Amino acid sequence: MAIRTILEFPHPVLRQKASPISVFNEELKDMVADMTETMYDAPGIGLAAPQIGESIQLIVVDVAKLEAEQQVLVMINPRIISQEGSQVDEEGCLSVIDLTANVKRFQKITVTYQDLDGNLLEISTEDRFAVVLQHEIDHLHGVLFIDHLSALKRTLYKKKVQKMLTEKKA
Repeated sequence: MAIRTILEFPHPVLRQKASPISVFNEELKDMVADMTETMYDAPGIGLAAPQIGESIQLIVVDVAKLEAEQQVLVMINPRIISQEGSQVDEEGCLSVIDLTANVKRFQKITVTYQDLDGNLLEISTEDRFAVVLQHEIDHLHGVLFIDHLSALKRTLYKKKVQKMLTEKKA
C-alpha cells in the first residue's frame, strides 16, 4: 500500500470522463488499497480514482458509523439508477482546496455497481451518504462540486486558485 498524491483543481484529469473497468485483478485490488490509505491519510470520507490520476470508474467510501472505525465500500463502475427528493448539504473536496459550500443534491438514490470480484450489486441510500455517493460518482464524469455552485461563486474560486498558483511560481 502507498499513499498517492491527490490531484487538485484545475488539474485536467479531474475533468475527464473515467473509463469503465472490465478487468478485476490484483492490480485493481492494490489500487483500492492505495486509495483507501490515501483517503484516510488526507483525511477524507470518499475518494475517486481520477483524484489520484487514474481515469477509471472506481470509488472508495468510508461507511463506518463511528469515527474510530474504518469500513470501506468499494464501488466499481457505479451508476445512479434512480433518485428522488432534494436536500442541501455542505460539501468539501480533497481536490478542491480551501472551499466548502452548500450544494443541492438528490435526497435518496439507488446505485448499481460492481465489487472487487466483478459481482453486480445495488444499494439504496439517503441523506448524507447519498450526498457522498453523488459527489464521488460526479468525479467519474469529470464533474466537481464547484460545478453545482453559482457562476459567481465558481468564478471567485477560480480566481483564488489562479492567485495561489501564481504565488507558488513566484
